[in-house]
Amino acid sequence: IQICKDAFHVSPCSFSSPDSVEDELELSAVRHRPEGLEQLEAQTRFSRKELQILYRGFKNECPSGVVNEDTFKDIYAQFFPQGDASTYAHFLFNAFDTDHNGSVSFEDFVMGLSILLRGTVQEKLNWAFNLYDINKDGYITKEEMLDIMKAIYDMMGKCTYPVLKEETPRQHVEVFFQKMDKNKDGVVTIDEFIDCCQNDENIMRSMHLFENVL
Repeated sequence: IQICKDAFHVSPCSFSSPDSVEDELELSAVRHRPEGLEQLEAQTRFSRKELQILYRGFKNECPSGVVNEDTFKDIYAQFFPQGDASTYAHFLFNAFDTDHNGSVSFEDFVMGLSILLRGTVQEKLNWAFNLYDINKDGYITKEEMLDIMKAIYDMMGKCTYPVLKEETPRQHVEVFFQKMDKNKDGVVTIDEFIDCCQNDENIMRSMHLFENVL
């Protein structure tokens, strides 16, 4: 699923060398105070040094300590200048904004990134399901899947070859949805989603693309 292939593009960071003393001071000085490094180290699969590097980049891009949706969209627009990434960035932002308060903190960011880059297959699939479950009711409908798929195609823009027809996303969704909706009740549950993904070689390969990137 595309979220796994795009995982590393979510970073709003320009990584630079950490200065541990300065970073420790900054962690308590920004407007939004993130959890201590030790707590984040325990909650994620990043080392202390990796967290310091991530924090330095996050702080450089987001001095207030939080990212709002507009900033998230601006970041994605830079990654995908050939298309319109705004809708996909909106959906992705909502997946990172786990407490739904309209902003992504450093904690939100590294918790999500930890799953996408270092999480187990089960954790990654749970995260992907949450992305596709747009209204967060515990089910994926065909329309929700289509909304995400259209957003991905819009984001990729002209870099697809051959150029895709307008009906292509819906055709792809029809195939995927029929495959996932095992009991044909018109919605995909988390169990159906995970079972289908685990039995799809292409999806499983994409799950491992970004392991140990940092």
